[in-house]
Formats: sequence, C-alpha cells, structure tokens
Amino acid sequence: KSDASVLAPAATKLDPSLQNLAAPATLALPNKPEQVRIAELRPLSLKDVENLAEVNNPNLKAIASQVDQAQSQLRSQIAAWYPTLSINAQNLPGYTGGNQRLISPTTNQITGQTTTQKSYTYTSRWDMGAQLSAQWDLINPQRVPQIAAARDQFEQSKNQYLIALRELRLQAAQAYFQLQLSDDTVRIGQESVRASLVSLRDARARFQAGVATKLEVLEAETQLARDQQLLTNALADQSIARRNLARLLDLPQNVSPTAKEQLRPLGVWTSSLQESVIAAYAFREELDNALLDISAANSQANSALGAVQPFLSIFNNLSGLRYQGIENVLVDLKGRSGWAVENAVGLQASWNIFDGGAARAQYRQAKQRAQENSFRFAQTRDDLRFQVEESFYQLRQANRNIQTTSREVISSRESLRLARLRFQAGVSTQREVVDNQRDLTQAEVRYATALAEYNNNLALLRRRT
Repeated sequence: KSDASVLAPAATKLDPSLQNLAAPATLALPNKPEQVRIAELRPLSLKDVENLAEVNNPNLKAIASQVDQAQSQLRSQIAAWYPTLSINAQNLPGYTGGNQRLISPTTNQITGQTTTQKSYTYTSRWDMGAQLSAQWDLINPQRVPQIAAARDQFEQSKNQYLIALRELRLQAAQAYFQLQLSDDTVRIGQESVRASLVSLRDARARFQAGVATKLEVLEAETQLARDQQLLTNALADQSIARRNLARLLDLPQNVSPTAKEQLRPLGVWTSSLQESVIAAYAFREELDNALLDISAANSQANSALGAVQPFLSIFNNLSGLRYQGIENVLVDLKGRSGWAVENAVGLQASWNIFDGGAARAQYRQAKQRAQENSFRFAQTRDDLRFQVEESFYQLRQANRNIQTTSREVISSRESLRLARLRFQAGVSTQREVVDNQRDLTQAEVRYATALAEYNNNLALLRRRT
C-alpha cells in the first residue's frame, strides 16, 4: 500500500478559486464555433495545475474505473466460496389442450377375423410448476488459485493507478514548465524586436546624415527579420503550450491557461546518486507489478492443473407442481386437480481423468510465463536504475548550464551596452552592435531553456525515485 507521507493521494475536489474550471461533461461535444472560441485566459500556478489535473483528467478517472473493475472481478471470484441458489419455473401457468384419435386393427388368432379398435382421448389441463435448486461446491481445486490470481490483478490495478497518478503529476509539471519557457521566449523575442527597431532607426539616421553606409542599414534590417522570426516562432509555441496544458487539465472549451509564475529553479536535489537508486527500488510500483505478474502466473498454473482434479458438491432440488384439468382421458371429466412436491438431496462428484494432456500443457505454459516475468523483473530493475542515473546526471548538467548561461547573459548585456556606446561615439560599426545584440538574444534563450530543463529534470528525478 502506498505511503501517504511519500505519495499524497489525488485531490478529489477543486479549490474554491478553481470551481469554474471543472471539466465539461464526459460525452459533451461542441457543435458551434463560438463554443470553442477562447473567451478567457486564466493565469494558473503550478499548484493550481496539479489540483486541476488530479480532479479533471479523464485518463486518471478511467484508470480509477479499472481499479473498481478489478475489485468487482475479485468479488465475483470470491463468490465461488458461497452456495448458489436458483429457481426455475416451467409454467406460470401453462395450458395444454388437444384431441387424439387412435385407430388400430386387431386380428383374432382363432377365427382369423380382423377388427378395428378406435379410441378417442381428450386433454384440457392447466398446470403450474417451479423448481428451487441449491448447490455448494465442497471441493473445487480451481477456486483458490483463481481467487489468488484475481487478487493479484486487483493489486496490480491499484499500483497502476499510483503509477498513472505520478505520471500525471509529472506531465502536468512538465507542460507548465514548457508554457513558462514559451512565455519567456516570447518576452525575449519582443525585447529583441524592440532593440532591433532602435538599431535600425539609428542606422537609417546615420545613413541619411552621410556618416554610415547602406551596408549598416541592411545589417540592421537583417537582424530585425531574425528577431521577428524568433518572436513568431515563440508565439506559436506559446499557443501550442497553452492548448497542450488545457488538454491535460480537461478545461472548459473556451478557456486557455497561462502561467502565473515566472520561470525559476524550484529546488535542489540533496540525496546522493546511491540513495536515489535505493529509493527507486523501494518505492517504484513497477517492481511490485512485476512480482505480482509472477504470482498471477503461478496461480493460473495451479488453476489449470485443478481442471483434472476431483470436484465434489452438495445439491438440493425442491420441485412443486399444481394442475387442474384432464390429460389423455377417454371422456371429458371436468374438475380434476392435484399437486405434487418432490425434494432431492445428494452429493455430486466429477473427475476429468484424461483430457489428452491439455491441463498439463496449460500448467507448463503458465509456469513458463512466470519464469518470463522473473526475467522482466530483472530488466525493470536495471531500467529503473538507468533512469535514475540518467536524470541525476542531466540534473547536474542543467544546474551547471544555469550558472554558465547566467554569466553569459550578464556578459552579453554589458558587451551590447559597450558596443552601442562605441557606435554612438563613431569608433565602431553597426555590425558590432548587431552581433552583440544577436549574442544577447541567444544567451537569454539558452538561460531560459536551462531553467526549464533543470525544473524538468528535477520533477523527473522525483518521479523516478
């Protein structure tokens, strides 16, 4: 069972400030353009995103339904321990009516004469009958292993829900980080376009004053086009990131989310690599599911073997009949009626002694599947360790990238300031200003990307441990 102190359960209701962002009806489908036209941009924090994802996400609800299905399946298998009771009513009521005429020739053995005998019967009868049957399996070799397999499947479905919950939280966080990155890229693009417009204005003014060449004006126009392309791509990425987050949160059709918080590092990882690997082995439900696969396969093997073992059950059949009328009589005698009650109790045994080796073959197949699942467990163990190591090293790399790109941004800003001063003093060219401005834009984009990658890897490392 999951530890609530390690993995908090999923939220079941929205915060009061998010009540109007409840998921639309499950089978609702818009049929008018105005129903899907964005009418509201809703700023959300990372905490709001997690709350909306846990309450609204349809995939998590579907997996929760699978848990309920597995529980119902387990309950249906446990019912094999209980007796069964059934009632069967043949006529409620039934009427039988008809006439029968029989002509049969008869030969006298002494005289040899043939005579004809005629009979005429009449039927007109109402009857009502029912049978109450009870049966209880005293010995059923397949009952225990089938219940054990169903219980393993139920535990697997609960683990699968925890896995889906962790994956959903990770996906929601990563989608939010991507939206923050796209917002920062849009801001950088807008600042770059404004700076390029200033450079182009200065280059044109100097060209008209005769102190600059046409080449400097063209260089400024080229840099402006590059920055405009960066802004165009950033705006497209921002729209896609918003709608991707809206899809994950299952928001109303006319609402798009925006990032309320700025992109910044969300924490540090204090555990060592070795501690992280051991934590992954201790808390990852994928390993538990691999063990449950082995257990379920062994239970299925025992169930297959039980098909050729003796079965013993006790039964009780109680039947009753009530009728009124006549049946197959020579004359019409009105008013005949009667009833009958019969009860039978006994033991019933069955034993499939020989089935051509089918049960043994199914037993071996299930045991071989259990062996396969043991190999899958080893593969999952190795994969989990690699995933933790990969995320750990990538987090360390992203941390260093934040440090280097932040210094690069500071240096690029100072270089651009000095280049503009040199250009205004007439000791530098427009090319130097354009190059430094391009370096600053690229440095700011790399810094924002490093921040987003750091948060992504931090969330991924938490998920994998």
